[in-house]
Amino acid sequence: MTTSLPLAVALALAAAPQAPKAPAGRAPPTAAEAKAFVAQVNEDLKRLWSRAQTSDWVRQTYITDDTEKLAAWANEEVMAYLSGAVPRAARLARAPGLDPATARMLKLLRLATPLPAPRDPVRRAELAAIAARLDSTYGKGKWCGPDGKAPCRDLEALTETMRTSRSWDELLDAWIGWHTISPPMKADYARLVALSNEGAREIGFADVGELWRSAYDMTPDRFAAETDRLWEQVRPLYEELHCYVRARLQERWGKERVPDGKPIPAHLLGNMWAQEWANVYPLVAPAGAAGPALDVDGALKAKGWDPVRMVKLGESFFTSLGLDPLPASFWERSMLVKPRDREVVCHASAWDVTFSNDLRIKMCIRPNGDDLVTIHHELGHDYYFQQYWRLPVLFQQGANEGFHEAIGDAIALSVTPAYLAQVGILDAAPPEDEAGVVAVQLREALDKIAFLPFGKLIDRWRWDVYAGKVDPGRWNEAWWALRTRLQGVSPPVARSEADFDPGAKYHVPASVPYTRYFMARIYQFQFHRALCRAAGFQGPLHACSIHGSREAGRRLRDMLALGASRPWPEAMEVIAGEREADASALIEYFAPLRRWLGEQNRGRTCGW
Repeated sequence: MTTSLPLAVALALAAAPQAPKAPAGRAPPTAAEAKAFVAQVNEDLKRLWSRAQTSDWVRQTYITDDTEKLAAWANEEVMAYLSGAVPRAARLARAPGLDPATARMLKLLRLATPLPAPRDPVRRAELAAIAARLDSTYGKGKWCGPDGKAPCRDLEALTETMRTSRSWDELLDAWIGWHTISPPMKADYARLVALSNEGAREIGFADVGELWRSAYDMTPDRFAAETDRLWEQVRPLYEELHCYVRARLQERWGKERVPDGKPIPAHLLGNMWAQEWANVYPLVAPAGAAGPALDVDGALKAKGWDPVRMVKLGESFFTSLGLDPLPASFWERSMLVKPRDREVVCHASAWDVTFSNDLRIKMCIRPNGDDLVTIHHELGHDYYFQQYWRLPVLFQQGANEGFHEAIGDAIALSVTPAYLAQVGILDAAPPEDEAGVVAVQLREALDKIAFLPFGKLIDRWRWDVYAGKVDPGRWNEAWWALRTRLQGVSPPVARSEADFDPGAKYHVPASVPYTRYFMARIYQFQFHRALCRAAGFQGPLHACSIHGSREAGRRLRDMLALGASRPWPEAMEVIAGEREADASALIEYFAPLRRWLGEQNRGRTCGW
């Protein structure tokens, strides 16, 4: 039994490029030096990121201790490189006469990792190992009952219970069970916060939260204020939806379990995290509206739609706009169903593994409407990759993080009931009278609107954690205080600091910034309104589908092709003719529902 590294791994580590060295002495930086530096960094990072992505793809689709180590080693290489390159980028950014592209790449390099590592190699290796371990702990999570002897259920099985069960006890058991996976993460997460904060300070940020807030072409404080401004635009609609849903859930569970003027227990909303509520639509639908015309889940199953066919439908929408088909390698390399023989991370994600149009998605697809929407969302990422992969690798990202998340969702807004009938999923679209429109919009709002406060609060909690405003002894208390204040959702059983409920949400142990999803919920309606105008659509915004519009496709493609080469307001102007985020398109889209909710809520006790 050898103790040496496998040859391939040893060679990869030995061959890993080092960050370009600064010239000897302390001569002032020059524009020529900066230009040469970013050219070398783009070349080096493409190799390093490709190795790290390849390792992580294997780890997420084949979870073992060994694949976890390989991913950690590859990630450590990237961390080591960036710990040398980022400080030099900060120095070169002060060079006079920088051309705009070089200046932007230097800026993006400072923001290149959401988990900055310390320069010290021992602590850097520790951070890489913790990050891989946390992600794998989540992926391997199971609930085997309170005594550990029941048949074990993973997140996929528990999610199905949350989606379909109408038993209080079954829902409570699934909720409690999944939240048992995260307490063992807490010590690792505390160490991850400390180490990544150290790395952030070494590259000029107060903490990791400030680094994340710097990724939107504005100051960190202004970005935080921007999220507050947008939330205030949409908050009244959320509160009206909450009021209506709570009243309807009272009809099912009784006011003693769902009282007036109180938050809704988190396990009753059809989703493990109560982040989207569409699965309780049958319980809250308007009278007579929950029939077969809106049963996308039943239609997909009855008509034998399998995962490949569902993904091909998503691809066909993008190609109808004039974009290219997915490469053949996509169909050969993607993971579309959960393998029976191994542990995998089922959380849906999209990849360009080698930053060279090596497009893939990773999902455990089930034949239901939620996964059909998710497919369009993930393909939105892949089509963004497809348009910008020829750019320098530092520009191979969205105009900002929210843009990347918004593209597929904007396309999904065009997957209207009429479109689903056109492609043969539904036998007929619901009528376009007021009752039919409200039925469809309510279902959409249970996803789109219900998500808004959740999308905002994840990073609000982490910003405070990284800034030291909330110490580890109050993490769970602060988590539920935010969820109660913003969402009007409460834990279904008493919680304490022995719990670590934030860790039961993938993006926390995986260190994925989350405000991007909140921003995407705003951007997608702006994009949709602009693309509908480009397509020449004249009717109400909620009825628009851009399917088949080459002009809308041209507008979309022009924006996608920019990647991150321009500040996001310029990219917004290309697609929408506007330079600021604005929730008015969202409010316009849901205008029929909002009028109806106002009528339904008359005489009710709203708020919490």
